[in-house]
Amino acid sequence: MLPLARALVRRGHVVTLVAPPVHNPEDAGTRVVLDGVTVIHTPLPTSPGAVTILEQSASLLRIALDSHPHLLHLCKPKGYSGLAALASRALSPRVPLVVDSDDWEGWGGWNELLPYPSSARWLFAWQERDLPRRAAAVTVASRTLESLVWSMGVPPERVFYLPNGIEPALFDHDEADEWHDHLPLFPLDEPDLLPAYQPYPTLLLYTRFWEIDLHELVAALVTIYTARPGVRLIVIGRGENGEEQDLLAWANRAGFAPMLDYRGWLDPALIPEVIAEATIALVPTRDTLINRARCSAKLLELMGFGLAVIASDVGEARNMLIHETSGLLVPPGNPAALAAATLRLIDDEILRMRLADNAQIAATEYSWDRLVVIAEQAYAVAMRDL
Repeated sequence: MLPLARALVRRGHVVTLVAPPVHNPEDAGTRVVLDGVTVIHTPLPTSPGAVTILEQSASLLRIALDSHPHLLHLCKPKGYSGLAALASRALSPRVPLVVDSDDWEGWGGWNELLPYPSSARWLFAWQERDLPRRAAAVTVASRTLESLVWSMGVPPERVFYLPNGIEPALFDHDEADEWHDHLPLFPLDEPDLLPAYQPYPTLLLYTRFWEIDLHELVAALVTIYTARPGVRLIVIGRGENGEEQDLLAWANRAGFAPMLDYRGWLDPALIPEVIAEATIALVPTRDTLINRARCSAKLLELMGFGLAVIASDVGEARNMLIHETSGLLVPPGNPAALAAATLRLIDDEILRMRLADNAQIAATEYSWDRLVVIAEQAYAVAMRDL
């Protein structure tokens, strides 16, 4: 939400973000201005149980309408915000509603990944299908979501493909140089401090684990390590249910533990420094509805940072990457193909550099300063019937 809001402000719009502090309770009840965007978090609920849902939804709606908006853009059609948006249709029918869908939340999606109670799952699945039909326009983060929204009966002329983007600062080479400047320096007169020589380019896996097939990854890593035992794989991330421990256990059993450099869950400010240590990014994903529907901001970041990317040919990856031009696409669920593509890039420096350069160029198309125009088109359609 915030990167899009910043881009809107740069184009002269006045934007207020209102959000419940679900994952950041320390921000409850706060109001700050970030790069011209007013960000307001609702207070913590005071009522127990199900009443909390109504209290948070009412708080979201009240704060949003207090700013006298010309338009509401709902950034998640579920839960508190979904109920607030539904109420806004009754209380402020003259304020157009634009609904954004950037994940598949219902059956086949997040409903089956997270331990929601049954009542919440039914609510989220209903909201996901009901709210787009009520909206004046819908923005979608993937072509799969576009098709799903069309199937709900929303006219195509009211549906706008608005993929996730990346901040323009990512392409600022001065900032990239600053990230490299933070890497440790080893004085030549202290050879014992020098890192071990790495004969191969460093690999990177940046993941939350739920999107990957761990067995596919393990089988591929066994092949890679057997063929190139000096290769190193940096792993950033943590699973929803401790899947990273399964990877480490498999590494010990299968014998490729020496290649793993597990960094865990990192502060976002540190991630660019770690990405800068790698040359090749592995982005394996399972061929599931949730993976087809999502638009991976992590993939865009890896492209923008200039890594040679190997990704499963699933969902938006095939829109972001052109096979053999800006990355390598491999069939999902095929560890032999993933391993072969990785070994090919390890051994071919010219190909690595060409793919990395083209990936950076491709990533610029996903700058928020470009994508913001699509949001404005959706807003224009939403407001034209007023």
